Amino acid sequence: QSVQEVFLSRAKRDIQDTSKVLWVLRDVSFQVDSGETVGFIGPNGAGKSTLLKLIAKIIEPTSGKISVDGRIGALLELGAGFHPDLTGRENVYLNGSMMGLSRKQVRQKMDEIISFAELERFIDVPVKHYSSGMYVRLGFSVAVHTLPRILLVDEVLAVGDQNFQHKCLERILEMKQQGVTICFVSHDLGSVQRLCSQAIWLEDGTVKAAGAVVGGGLEDDVHPH
Repeated sequence: QSVQEVFLSRAKRDIQDTSKVLWVLRDVSFQVDSGETVGFIGPNGAGKSTLLKLIAKIIEPTSGKISVDGRIGALLELGAGFHPDLTGRENVYLNGSMMGLSRKQVRQKMDEIISFAELERFIDVPVKHYSSGMYVRLGFSVAVHTLPRILLVDEVLAVGDQNFQHKCLERILEMKQQGVTICFVSHDLGSVQRLCSQAIWLEDGTVKAAGAVVGGGLEDDVHPH
């Protein structure tokens, strides 16, 4: 056998070996109370983004149960939920309807959404022509202006420029004060410390610790898992 044949044969056996299932998340259990702001921290590949997608019901869990009570606003992936051939304005209506809002409710929020995103000149341009920063600005603006009771924010905010990142963090703080429940994934511990009252540390798909956020890290009385 050639080296290539040996490699392909072994790869095929590995794929067929159901015992070698890779669990992105395993035995993860926690509760986020209404009005709480929770940061999810951990290295790349820890399962943080997958966890938010499960909460948002973008994907279904293989096992276990997820219970969510309230309308969700989510900024999880760059351009997620946007149709490339539709304009920014049309995508706002599309996303609003997906969140259960009427066309009238979206129209009432439209000016605020456009202004916050700083896209007055481009709102009627198909989003396939948008830069990554424009995607982020519109996606975040839709997420925070469509009356969510739960806000999910992933590391995607790092794509925007610094001024807009600051504006986003200020907006998240406002929503926190208004009692919106927030789940925030970030590698920026400073942002987690500033925004979050609680943090959950994920690693290798499991919860390593959970507790109050103080002094740039988890409080001493963390609850290891």
